Amino acid sequence: MLKKISVLISSIILLNACGTGNETKKEEELKNDSTKSIVIGGDCKMLYIDAIRMDSILLKSNTVNPNLAEQAIDAFNNFASTCKDDSLAPIFLLKAGQIAQSIGKFQQSQILLKKCSDEFPAFRNRGAALFLLAQVYDDASMLNNETEAKKIYEQIIKEYPNTAWERDAKVCIKNLGKTDEQLVKEFLKNNKK
Repeated sequence: MLKKISVLISSIILLNACGTGNETKKEEELKNDSTKSIVIGGDCKMLYIDAIRMDSILLKSNTVNPNLAEQAIDAFNNFASTCKDDSLAPIFLLKAGQIAQSIGKFQQSQILLKKCSDEFPAFRNRGAALFLLAQVYDDASMLNNETEAKKIYEQIIKEYPNTAWERDAKVCIKNLGKTDEQLVKEFLKNNKK
């Protein structure tokens, strides 16, 4: 169900941790690698061209190529980190987070989505970035941190009242801790009435 919601959110956007000390060290290393800009003082026009080129390649693909996905993540993050004043910066960060999620780089996805929501508070799709971030925490096959997911869902409810984001966040909070099988049973039970 979460995967379907994630795909739906991705479509809309395109169209318009608990652990040991070792994990903390790995997260810091990943954070450093995931958020630094390779191009120092880079030309935004060249970075934009590279990001658009990678976006076009990915959109034409029928399958996910992890090497191309990594290149796209780098291109999108480089543009967003170097050209922060550009209105496309948060869009590219959001895309980078989604791509990282699609290739199983959940920590990297978390870092990029958090960066998008934190550094671009006026981004019109910030609610989507927060929702995707909550899902990365929520999903048992990803980061599996329901406590953090709940905090973000509650933030969405507070910051986006009377929106689809609020309604979806409330449903997600209600479904925290439930397996897919439990959700299907509830759905079938509710539809019999």
